[in-house]
Amino acid sequence: MKRTANLFVVALLAGGITLGAYKLFFEKETYNYLSDDNTASFVTTSNLSTSARGAGINEVDFTIAAEKTVNAVVHVKNMTLVERNPVAQFFYGSEAIQRPQVGTGSGVIISPDGYIVTNNHVIDRATKIEVTLNNNKSYEAEVVGADANSDIALLKIDVENLPYLAFGDSDNAKIGEWVLAVGNPFNLTSTVTAGIVSAKARSLSVARNQSFIQTDAAVNPGNSGGALVNTNGDLIGINTAITSQTGSYVGYSFAVPSNIAKKVVDDLLEFGNVQKGILGVNTVPENSKQALELGINEIQGVYIAGIADESGAEEAGLKVEDVIKQVDNVRVTKFSELTGYLSAKRPGDEVEVTIDRNGKKMVLPVVLKKNQTADMPVMGFRVKNLSEKDKKQYNLKEGVKIIDVPQQYVNYDLIGKVIIKVDDDEVNDIDDAKAIFSKISRYGSTSITLMTEDGERERLIFQ
Repeated sequence: MKRTANLFVVALLAGGITLGAYKLFFEKETYNYLSDDNTASFVTTSNLSTSARGAGINEVDFTIAAEKTVNAVVHVKNMTLVERNPVAQFFYGSEAIQRPQVGTGSGVIISPDGYIVTNNHVIDRATKIEVTLNNNKSYEAEVVGADANSDIALLKIDVENLPYLAFGDSDNAKIGEWVLAVGNPFNLTSTVTAGIVSAKARSLSVARNQSFIQTDAAVNPGNSGGALVNTNGDLIGINTAITSQTGSYVGYSFAVPSNIAKKVVDDLLEFGNVQKGILGVNTVPENSKQALELGINEIQGVYIAGIADESGAEEAGLKVEDVIKQVDNVRVTKFSELTGYLSAKRPGDEVEVTIDRNGKKMVLPVVLKKNQTADMPVMGFRVKNLSEKDKKQYNLKEGVKIIDVPQQYVNYDLIGKVIIKVDDDEVNDIDDAKAIFSKISRYGSTSITLMTEDGERERLIFQ
C-alpha cells in the first residue's frame, strides 16, 4: 500500500514537471492589445485556418482550364528563304544562294472557323506557314494581317468547328492570380506550365512603351504566340517574350494583354491595319537625370513633359506639368499603365482624364486622335505628319518631318527636315513612309530627298 502511494506521488510530480515545462517553453500566450478606451489596437492576428495542403494553394484546380486550352493552342511552323552570302553578292556580284530556314512558335484559335492569333515575330517574313492542331492535323495558313508594334499577327486556316478560346478581360487580371501558359516550347507540343501574375503594365523598352503582363509561368522559345489563361480558361494574354541572358526561361515571362490583342485583331479584320488612338502627351523616363532634376521621380501618376501639336490633349486643355492620375475608371501610376489602357482604344474614342494641376483635381474629356508619328522600318527614323503650321513653314502639302534619328545618323543633321521622296517614290504621310521604308534593302543604296526650313532641297544617298 505504501509502495503504491509512493508511485502515485512520483507520477503526480512527473506530470506536474512535464506540464510546467510545456507551459514555460512551448506554449505562447496570445495577446489582444487594447488601448485605454478599450478599442482594439492596430496589432492584429490572422484567424484564417491552416492546412497541411498549404492553406488552400494546392486546392486550385487547373485541369479544366488546361483541357480547354491545349485543344485551342496550335503549333506554328514558318519557312523563310535566307540568302547564304548577301555580302559577297553585294561586293563581288556573286550569285546569291537561298536556303530554307524553319522557325516554330505557337498560336491560339479564337474562332471556330479558323482564325488564329500569334506573335508577329513568329511569322515575320515567312514564305509559307503551317499550322498543326492538337490532333496532329496540319493545314497551310494565310496571314490576314500583322502589327509589329504590338507583336500581334492574325492567321486563317480553312477549317470549321474548331475548339477555340474566348478573350477574357485582362484589365481584371490581378497580381498574384494563378495563370497557365500553354504552347509548344522546343517543339514539345501541348505543354502546360503554371504560375502567377507577377506584375501588370510592365514595359521592357523606354522607346516603345509597351504594356505587358508579367508572369512566372515557365515560357521558353516556341511558346511565343501561345495562350496565357486564368483558371477559368479565359484568354488573358498572348505569351510573347522572356528576359534571359541564355535565351531560355530564367524566372520571368511576358504576355501581350488580351484587351490589346483583341483590339488589334478587330482592327486587322475591319480595317486591314491597326487604328491606334493616342492622347498626344509624352513624359520623362523614370529614374532619368531629367526626372531627378525635376523632382518627379516619386510622383504617383504620369507627369506631362510635352504635348503634341493638334492632338486631343492639346484641344482638351491639358498642360505641361499636369500629372495624370486616372483615365476613365483606371488608376494610372506610370506611363506604361497609361499606354496599356489606351492601346485598346481607337481614334475618335473619348476618355475622361483626371489630372492634378498644382494640387487641384480636374477631370477633362479628351477625344483620342490618330497617331501622327511613326518609326520607319530599316533606318529607324522617327517621323510625323506635317501639321498646318509645318505646311506653311515648308510650303509643302505632303511629306513627313523627321523628329528623331538613331545614334548612327546623329551627325547627318536630319532632325527638322522633311522627307518628300525615297528613291523614286513620293512620300505623302506616315502610312506612305512606312510602306516605302519597309521595301528598303539593308545591302543596297537608298536615295532620300529632303526639304529644309529654308526651302532648299537636299538629296542624300545612304549605303
